[in-house]
Amino acid sequence: MPPFVEVNNLTKHFPVQKGFLEAMFSGKRDFVRAVDGISFSIKKGETFGLVGESGSGKTTTGRILVRLIEPTSGEIEFDGQPVTRMNAEEAQTFRRRAQIVFQDPAAALNPRMTVGNAIKHALDIHGIGSDIERREEVLRMLKRVGLTPPDNFHNKYPHQLSGGQRQRVVIGRAMILKPQFVVADEPVAMVDVSIRAQILDLMVSLKQEFGLTYVFITHDLATANYFCDRIAIMYLGKIAEIGLRGEVFKSPKHPYTVALMSAIPVPDPKHKPERLIPRGAIPSPITPPSGCRFHPRCPKAFNRCPNEDPGMTRITSTHEVACHLFDETKAGQ
Repeated sequence: MPPFVEVNNLTKHFPVQKGFLEAMFSGKRDFVRAVDGISFSIKKGETFGLVGESGSGKTTTGRILVRLIEPTSGEIEFDGQPVTRMNAEEAQTFRRRAQIVFQDPAAALNPRMTVGNAIKHALDIHGIGSDIERREEVLRMLKRVGLTPPDNFHNKYPHQLSGGQRQRVVIGRAMILKPQFVVADEPVAMVDVSIRAQILDLMVSLKQEFGLTYVFITHDLATANYFCDRIAIMYLGKIAEIGLRGEVFKSPKHPYTVALMSAIPVPDPKHKPERLIPRGAIPSPITPPSGCRFHPRCPKAFNRCPNEDPGMTRITSTHEVACHLFDETKAGQ
């Protein structure tokens, strides 16, 4: 079966704004290389995790997937259709099938719009149903995402809700069009720890009910382990490792993945795991390191790492890593 979403050599470079004199005398334009040539595919019904530190490019990737921003180059296919070459009519249909849940619900919701109108807005844009039918659909969705009784929430404003309630509104707004593909950008990062599991369980039940395909963006590997089927580890605009959840967690290959795994807290005060914290800070995405981008911080770097960009090496049929340690051509070095 062909992949539901396929990404090939995707890049997004943001131009750096300079002052007039600096731009005149520098003679060149600089770019933030937020996403720099990544490829992956997602099966229908799968939950695909994009994991990495802040600045790794995972949120930019998610926004490109739903066409909130346009890529600099590369191709995206959604259910066999080229997303980057859709006409206006095709793009309108695509937006009904692909939605996003933002990280910060307070910023994502219009403070002057009631909860009911915020969720109904997508129905208005696409001209779905009469006014009465739209209101009934909104009340059903409020109840479905756990905001009950729905009549009590319909006319409230975002500032009158808790963080967890606002996140449920954002999820309801994404689900009101009954999409097939949802990008969830750190959906539990802004809510209290005590209700994170409830939000994740809600998303799992919605996936089962609507047959959703998720892209789940997070910096928290423990959450990714709970929620995702496959995981891609991103670092400075590149994919360092990609594989099934069990493969990545039980047998991490890339030194960066190994370091991330060592930072996962263990609920045992007697267990003292070794923290493999990478040395130094993340380099600038404007002037990323040559070769492997992790090599300045990597404890296992050798002579090829600063000079050659490692391609993806297949470990198993479902597990790949971008590291010269596993490149077959390393033999004899």
